[in-house]
Formats: sequence, C-alpha cells, structure tokens
Amino acid sequence: MLNVLLTNDDGIEAEGLQTLRRALAALAGVRLKVIAPDGNRSAMARSITTRRPLWVEEVPFADGSVGYATDGTPVDCVRLASLGLVRAFEPDLVVSGINHGANLGDDITYSGTVAAALEGVVLGLPAIAVSQQSAARALDFRYDGGFDFDVAAAFAARMVERFEEVPLPGGTLLNINVPAGTPGGVEVTRLGKRIYRDELRLDHQEGARRRFWIYGSDPGYRDEPGTDLAAVASGRIALTPIHFDLTDRSRLEALRSFDLEGLLVAATSERRPAPERRSAPEREPAHEREPATERRPASEREPM
Repeated sequence: MLNVLLTNDDGIEAEGLQTLRRALAALAGVRLKVIAPDGNRSAMARSITTRRPLWVEEVPFADGSVGYATDGTPVDCVRLASLGLVRAFEPDLVVSGINHGANLGDDITYSGTVAAALEGVVLGLPAIAVSQQSAARALDFRYDGGFDFDVAAAFAARMVERFEEVPLPGGTLLNINVPAGTPGGVEVTRLGKRIYRDELRLDHQEGARRRFWIYGSDPGYRDEPGTDLAAVASGRIALTPIHFDLTDRSRLEALRSFDLEGLLVAATSERRPAPERRSAPEREPAHEREPATERRPASEREPM
C-alpha cells in the first residue's frame, strides 16, 4: 500500500485539488490523505509558521472521506503529515496540486505548490508538483479563461500508479505543467528563464502613506528549446526534475583559490577593541563590617 499525501496552495476546497483527489482515490493500492490550507496561500513559497500554533479542522468530502484544513502554509501541511497528524499514516509520496495556473521557469521559487513538494524532498520523500495552464493559455499564475483539470489529474494519477518505475534519483521532485486543451505530447525539460516586467506604480496616497503595485501582469520568457516554458507554450506537458541542492559546484574551486583568509585577517584587525570593564570596588570582609542594627517588632519599638 502506497501512502500518498495530497496538498496544495490554493486551499482545500480548490477545484484543482478536488479533481486530483478523486483521481488518486480511485487508484488501487493507494492510501490517500489530504492536508491542505484552509484558504488560498498562493506565492507563499517555503514560508512556515513559527510564531503561533496551527489550527487544524477536519473537513468532510462528498464521497464520505475527510481531509484536514489548516491555517498554516503549504509547507506546514507536509510537516503536519510527517509529524503524525493522521494516526497510523506516514506518507511515502507527496503530491502537490493541481495548481490553478502554471508554475514554470523562475516562477517556481515563489510557488507554494512547488514548495510543498520540495518539503517532501527535504524530509527524504519523493514528490510531485502538478500545475494547470489557464484556458487563456497564460504562461503564469493568471486565472484568465478558467481551468479544465481532467487531463492533468488523470496524467498525475497514472504517474503515481507507476511511480516506483520512474527513473528518478532520491532527493528529486517532478514538476509537471499541463497545457490548456488536449496536450500534443510530453516533454522532459529544464527550467526556463523568465523576463519580468515589474514596475513601481502608485495606486493610492493618503498623506505620508503611499500604496504601490510592484509586479507586472504580463511576464515574458526566453523562447529556448528544451525548457518547460517552451514546451507548454507549444501545447506539450512539461516534466521537469528538480532537486533542492542550490550549490553552484562549478564555482567552488574558484572561490577556494581566492584570498579568503586575507579577508578574515583584515576584518579582525579592523575590529574595535572591546571597552575596558571597570572593576567593582572591593567589598569588606564580613568579619570587619559593622554589625547591622537589630530590627525589633513594632510592638517593642519606642513611641515617636
């Protein structure tokens, strides 16, 4: 029996999650549990809740099963599962989605959907993130034109069903992006490069307070063959393996050859000396002090 945790960042009632939940629940040999945010937590990336406790509420589904909604983040949901929120359930696989909108290229660093899957990798679990392009074929998070999640849910379910056969090394997740309409194929891709058109735009001002929009609504991308952006733009499912190690290994030796010790010597020599501590006055030995005046009860004191 494969224990599958399903989560997302759009909230437990989101159509994308519910469509995928039904597809996964229909698989033989899968024990499915749902832990998801109680509302939309899009673009929260790897945020976690550390300054307060988390509320969790059991939520009934139409088929008689239940899920768990929390006021935490997508990453919190994965942690709740790994820490034993559901009795006698330890996830073997984390599935996050289906996201309402694509998660492509540099955008994945902002995505709560991908972040939840990455948390599975951090915990040593295999993971899949699934996102659906809008009907307007926007290559970002926009909701234009609505969504049809059926193909994405069926494809993800088939992937889960055969996950043990997938040639994927440990510490890696699969980021799946499904185009609008009927996909023209499946392509294994690398992450593409976004072109952001952000701008600082004043929205409102009240005295000394100003309110700004800062993110552009129409980001572009580099149209490079072999990338997830190019694949989805051409109507193909993009399947991108992602790992958590962000180390730029090609630069390790170059940095090691730099005079880093010299920087440390310079930094420590410039440090200001600590101020001298003033010594406390010496205390008289106890046997040389004048005896303290004995304090008598009020009833024995002389009247004033």
